[in-house]
Amino acid sequence: MVHDTREINRNTVLAHLLRHRPVTRKHLADLTGISAATVTRAIDQLIADGLVYEVSELVSEQRGRRAVLLDIHTPHSEVVGVDLGASNTRLVTADLGGAIRAQTSLPTPQGADAHELARWVANEIRSLAGAEHPHLRCAFVGLPGAVSSDGHTITNAPNMPQLERSEFIDLLTQELGFPARGDNDANLALLGEQHFGAARGIPTAVMLTIGAGLGAGVAVDGRILRGKQGVVGEFGQLPAGPLGTRLELMVTGPGLTRLAAESGIAITSPAEIFAADAPQPLRSLRAHFDQALLIVLTAATVSCEPEVIVLGGGVSASLVDDLPRYETMLTHHLGLAPRLVFSALGEYAGAHGAAVAALHERYLTLGVHESELATLPAS
Repeated sequence: MVHDTREINRNTVLAHLLRHRPVTRKHLADLTGISAATVTRAIDQLIADGLVYEVSELVSEQRGRRAVLLDIHTPHSEVVGVDLGASNTRLVTADLGGAIRAQTSLPTPQGADAHELARWVANEIRSLAGAEHPHLRCAFVGLPGAVSSDGHTITNAPNMPQLERSEFIDLLTQELGFPARGDNDANLALLGEQHFGAARGIPTAVMLTIGAGLGAGVAVDGRILRGKQGVVGEFGQLPAGPLGTRLELMVTGPGLTRLAAESGIAITSPAEIFAADAPQPLRSLRAHFDQALLIVLTAATVSCEPEVIVLGGGVSASLVDDLPRYETMLTHHLGLAPRLVFSALGEYAGAHGAAVAALHERYLTLGVHESELATLPAS
């Protein structure tokens, strides 16, 4: 029992130090409600573990022992986040405190199978980390499909069919020599926005990525909702169009290009549909897009009543002047509307979120309780 209590105190102190760094022992005692003597013992253990160090003394006008600032030891990268897309892959490395230390964006190899992709990702991680590679402890990968709750099985990935039902995450773990986990890329993009971007500090939020596919991440009370098979938030699968057409085919880039072709118009980019001087057939197609997107936004709103819906992806870039109009439409239909905003992290939202997820895995191994993760790492 004594040992368990010491572990609980140590882990509580570590979580608060991660959240409020740098901080003094006295401040930690105030934050945790743990006695100063117990906090000191916990800090001594964390220093012995190599996780914490004393930064500097604070000058005090009061007599007695001077206060000493404490911080987390972050000399190198410890985790890597990967956003694996059909066209491009983004990678970031981060230290234990959540600071991004390096990042890169690379074209994804075309025609590679799951084994070849795992080997390529592992090599690019080693290249990005450089001399810090031996210190990496965990990788997290955002994937363009539904990912099972164990982070291993991938389904509904039409843009990267070679990953479906594959052992990609296990293959990557073997290539890296340390644990790798996976999740849906929209889930991780939302996690990134909640910690570092447009949804920062907002516990209940939705992320919609509209590009080559339609992805959605849903968070309630600071937790990303993940079903057993990973289909929570797959609003694009709703058969809401003519003859049961899935919504994804009515709002994504490839879907819009195909619908334009069916209307007898060849377009080089979906952005042409949103131009102010678009011809009448494209204006009609834009009206269908608006109706389909309204259904997606309505589904996202009624799913969890988010405070904010973050929009990302290439098609979203064409909607820069339309968010107030969509909010008005939602208010008309539902009597309420979340705030609609664009991604603050842009193309790196998924990779940053993957780094956050990898840090969560790392924190758990260090003893931080799962209930503390929603606000870690501190932005």
